[in-house]
Amino acid sequence: MSAYGCGGYGYGSGLARTAVIVLVLFILLVIILAAGIYV
Repeated sequence: MSAYGCGGYGYGSGLARTAVIVLVLFILLVIILAAGIYV
């Protein structure tokens, strides 16, 4: 359970890395949705 308490990777930078990945996926999702609306 300690792994999840440290960003899921056991490192301090794990949480930041996860946040960046989520942000990128969110941006890609918005772009895909926007493209679907315009197309």
